[in-house]
Amino acid sequence: MKNTNETTKDSKYNNPFYDPTLTKRHIKDKIFKAISLSALIFSVVFLVIFFTDIITKGIPSFKQAYVQLPMTYNEETVQDSIYAVEEKYETLVSRAWFRDMPKNAEANPSIMGTTVNEWVLADDEVDQYLKGHHNTLNDDEIAILKELQAADKVELRFNWIFLETGDSKIPENSGFFSSVIGSIMTILVCMAVAFPIGVMTAIYLEEFAPDNKLSSIIEININNLAAVPSILFGLLGLAIFINFFGMPRSSALVGGLTLSLMTFPVIIVSSRMALRSVPASIRQAGFGLGLTKWQVVKDHVLPLGMPGILTGSIIGMARAMGETAPLIFVGMVVFSPDAPSSIFEAATVMPAQIFTWAGMPEGAYIERVSGAIIILLGVLLSMNAAAIYFRKKYEIKW
Repeated sequence: MKNTNETTKDSKYNNPFYDPTLTKRHIKDKIFKAISLSALIFSVVFLVIFFTDIITKGIPSFKQAYVQLPMTYNEETVQDSIYAVEEKYETLVSRAWFRDMPKNAEANPSIMGTTVNEWVLADDEVDQYLKGHHNTLNDDEIAILKELQAADKVELRFNWIFLETGDSKIPENSGFFSSVIGSIMTILVCMAVAFPIGVMTAIYLEEFAPDNKLSSIIEININNLAAVPSILFGLLGLAIFINFFGMPRSSALVGGLTLSLMTFPVIIVSSRMALRSVPASIRQAGFGLGLTKWQVVKDHVLPLGMPGILTGSIIGMARAMGETAPLIFVGMVVFSPDAPSSIFEAATVMPAQIFTWAGMPEGAYIERVSGAIIILLGVLLSMNAAAIYFRKKYEIKW
């Protein structure tokens, strides 16, 4: 007499709907889920490590060392500022402060002929030592610095220089402001050109273009352009805007026009998808009321598709803001101590400034690279958040 397990087994195999591969398929399904979950966990862990590393290294860049020292102002020290401080303190003071001493004396003539205890910008090696990054000071310098610390004459203050000035060959005096202004000007030029032309192109291709081979070829090429490496757009911008039209090299105008070439396909594709999502009944209702094709598109289809158009455009602009490769060819990797005042002046952008600092040997630039990345990531995340906001706020579900 068969036991219960054998009876169950026989009934399972005698079942005409039984699939003998079911057990293996369940095992494969579990393996696939485990691999997918592992990939997700790995991505999250990698992202956490990345942000932790950037934030840990970048936060110190928002602090800068200052030391309080007796400074002598007279005709001799203003002409040769290094003599304004005792010799033992010379290596602790930033060269930028010595360079700006004549300006300070000119701005405040009453201090001439006096010696004042003044908080001055410290050298980058002092700054790095105080932050515990690395030590390049000799024993005598460390001893003097400890004496100043004991007398509360050393401070780490908020680094306004980093946020309010441009680039500098002196690490402790270098800032990110000029590249931020350059990025804003460049992206405004890009937006002013790419957005209207891209949206109008999408409207024509989606609503007015005849369905023929020429339209298909144009559509295929636009989709292919979205996958072209960005560095090729830099070569195109160099050939067209600088070599052919003679526009000013390294300017925000050329940079913005070059980025607009790269952004066109993204805006066109996203705008077409947004227009395509508008139900055909909207168009048919308009035609039923006797409206022309243009009136239907202008007054009904375009406003309803605008949330999707804005979302795609903002994401395209965010991608353009993070680009460096195409801007190298048009000369926007330049030394920019002062923020540009117009789109025709030489300028640099945030990714290019980060690229430049990353190649510097001084340790102070390392933390500035991370600090600049924090600012750039903040801008990009804000733009993506704005895209999500507009999509959620104005999205209409049919």
